[in-house]
Amino acid sequence: MTTRWRALQHRNFRLFFAGQLASLIGTWMQSAAQLWLVYRLTGSAALLGVFGFANQIPIFLLAPVGGIVADSYSKHKGVIWTQTSAMVLAFLLAALTLTGVVQVWEIIAIAFLAGIVNAFDVPIRQAFLNDMVGKEDLMNAIALNSSIFNAARVVGPAVAGFAIAAVGEGWCFLLNGVSFLAVIGALLAMRIPAAEPHKQEGSALRNFLEGFRFAMQDQPIRSALLLLSLLSLVVLPYSVLLPIFANNILHGGVRGLGFLMSAAGVGAVLGALHFAARTDYSGLAGWIAATSAGCGASLAIFSQSRAFGVSLAFIFVVGFTATVQMAATNTLIQRRVPDALRGRVMAVYASMFMGIQPVGALLAGGIARRIGVPLTVGVGGLLCLLGAAMFAILVWLPVERRKKEAAAQAGLGR
Repeated sequence: MTTRWRALQHRNFRLFFAGQLASLIGTWMQSAAQLWLVYRLTGSAALLGVFGFANQIPIFLLAPVGGIVADSYSKHKGVIWTQTSAMVLAFLLAALTLTGVVQVWEIIAIAFLAGIVNAFDVPIRQAFLNDMVGKEDLMNAIALNSSIFNAARVVGPAVAGFAIAAVGEGWCFLLNGVSFLAVIGALLAMRIPAAEPHKQEGSALRNFLEGFRFAMQDQPIRSALLLLSLLSLVVLPYSVLLPIFANNILHGGVRGLGFLMSAAGVGAVLGALHFAARTDYSGLAGWIAATSAGCGASLAIFSQSRAFGVSLAFIFVVGFTATVQMAATNTLIQRRVPDALRGRVMAVYASMFMGIQPVGALLAGGIARRIGVPLTVGVGGLLCLLGAAMFAILVWLPVERRKKEAAAQAGLGR
């Protein structure tokens, strides 16, 4: 097996890989359909921001609890429970939409409940990767997990765009509910060795703070997390405004939305696979700085484009660079964190990555009402570019300088 796919030699990860791919296609179908449904019912950029906020703010608030659960109980059973809960919510949304009674507040409420599920699912699932493949192939498993997430991001919105035009949003929600059966079946088929739960002493707050303290005291982890938080705040909220780009600016309608989301997904898949092929994980700080800069610059150009082909090209680059940046940050953290703190530190990662996005979505929706969608997204790209430059000056360049000094000293010592 090539180095790009080496984590698939583990049976449990093969099951996880196949089940997740099917389920995530449904998840991305639902994501695109929810955005379009909110926009169709309201035509409001602000309510698109509220939807994004409701879907992700629980991760910021509850991911610390999810991290403690990941470190204290069976990760295998935890993922089964979170996936089952997500399936129930998808079927509920499908029933409301197909019967024609769905209201915007119900869409937002279900998005909020799904966010609560994700607050537990993300840290548990990230920590569970180590149980499936072990430390030797963990980095490759992280990259491959990112690749299936983004492969689904290619297929799901494109299918949703045609499905919405043909039969409506409700069928996308129903298919998503059915798709969860694949990942739940795969999880039940796994053979995970029984492990003694690590009961945490002290309060939930104390246990979370232990993981947070480790992350903030480790300089490389702290710096990477702060830049990732900036990316989440000013760049990633572009996704909740894509319906307006697709319909009002680029005049592509719902199919255009599917193509834009899929172009970002294609870039993300290729970025994840490119990162998965790495066997040498040195120089991660340089990768993080360069991809953050590329992501910010590409988003700024995308925001000002009025040609659909140009927009597709630059949203592709946004997907590629953002995914490599996130994979590099995740890899840097997982390589440095001890097993006993893995779930809690990954909860910090989830809080500072996914938990910051709802704040960005709410701000983007509100600011877009005042200054317009293109300018809002463009300013976000420029702020990310500035953050990348600061990261390079404060983190990457000092690391490179120390490497050169060490090499020079080694040469003098010969």
